[in-house]
Amino acid sequence: MATTNSITTTYAGEAAQGYIAAALLSGNTIENGGVTVKPNIKYKQVINRNKLEDIVRDATCDFDAVGTITKTEKILEPKRLNVPLQVCKEDFRSDWDAVSMGYSAHDVLPKSFADFMIAEMAGKVAEKTEIDLWSGVSSTNGEFDGFETLFQTNAEQPAAQEIAGTTLTAANIQAQMALVVDAIPNRLYTNPNLRLYIPISAYKFYVRSLGGFGTSGQGAAGVNSLGPNQSIAIDGLVFDGVQIFVCNGMSDNVMICTTIDNLFFGTGLLSDHNEVKLLDMSDIDLSDNVRFSMKYTAGCQYGFGQDVVTYGITNSAN
Repeated sequence: MATTNSITTTYAGEAAQGYIAAALLSGNTIENGGVTVKPNIKYKQVINRNKLEDIVRDATCDFDAVGTITKTEKILEPKRLNVPLQVCKEDFRSDWDAVSMGYSAHDVLPKSFADFMIAEMAGKVAEKTEIDLWSGVSSTNGEFDGFETLFQTNAEQPAAQEIAGTTLTAANIQAQMALVVDAIPNRLYTNPNLRLYIPISAYKFYVRSLGGFGTSGQGAAGVNSLGPNQSIAIDGLVFDGVQIFVCNGMSDNVMICTTIDNLFFGTGLLSDHNEVKLLDMSDIDLSDNVRFSMKYTAGCQYGFGQDVVTYGITNSAN
């Protein structure tokens, strides 16, 4: 069965070439270094966690070994995923791309459409990976468990580091972000890799809040008296000393605070996320179908559950 192909374009001459893709949600978390990427995982990889405690004692003449080394592990097991699409060349013979198929009855898929499909598939996979990285659920076909899902059963997380959350608005965003910062353990607060991960919706609310409401010490005209004309770049944005990382795929009304090196994304070959294979089936089964296939693996895991502050995520294990 071919992939549903709805053609709604009109003929506008041979020069009317090119396809316009819908805007793609960039996989910005991985691309911008928001997590630690673990490539070349064929099946699964062990994330070793070592904890050294109680090692300092008063000096004596004897060597008296002290301290505790606790070694535990987490398993990062990327899930195998596939994008199988099939189109029929018959759908294009009456379309404005017909000439580019050639004049023979044994024609080929328009190159412009094939190029579009390859680029669009790679982009859509990046979009889906970004969303699943945060809110994916592995029991759902085509998804893997995201961090929001994993943190719902994080038994290591102290209850004080789980903020119940509410519906975020421009009026309350700063107070809610402050709750997250207040819950950060002191030992993590000055870590240079610490990030406050927020969704795009929260970022918009935060920027708007900087326009001023006569509260939060900003005055009615907002930061630098610019009102709503704030120009706040995502890169380098800081709240209460903690660098903000805006995640395109994170759910609304959710925030997570931890270090970059505590969040892991695992996959096989990184190049698999940019490779789309195309096969014309006419010489194989004499059909007019063309198949596209993209195969890759993806999964995520965290290291130390006690080094995580969550907002708006119900943890049933703590």
